[in-house]
Amino acid sequence: MTPLTKAELSLPGRPITKKNSQRIVYNRGSGKPMVIQSEPYRLYADECLWRLKGYRGPTFAEPVKLTARYYMPNRRSWPDLMGLLQATCDILEAAGVLEDDALVKRLDGSEIAGVDRDQPRADVVIATWRGA
Repeated sequence: MTPLTKAELSLPGRPITKKNSQRIVYNRGSGKPMVIQSEPYRLYADECLWRLKGYRGPTFAEPVKLTARYYMPNRRSWPDLMGLLQATCDILEAAGVLEDDALVKRLDGSEIAGVDRDQPRADVVIATWRGA
């Protein structure tokens, strides 16, 4: 059996969801509406991707379990956990840590852990998973 592969990383900044951070803009050429991510989400994702450029740990191309603990700077605009998890998985996929976010098969222990005014972040643990 292949040994367990594990990675632990921290994504800095106030965790932001994608689905609650969208806006509608209109295509200048066609006039048709488009949904795009908000500026705060794009800035958060860009910061995470910039930090992950230096990531030299394992990458995952097989089923994994993921645990994410989110620390918010305050209790204003408290997000939903599922939206945070989706944004985290999308960022990890864009950074190449996950080949595809569909590989996440378990989310055991993920939570909005509380408030950390000085260091809001998402602490993430990814490990290969051999489910039944």
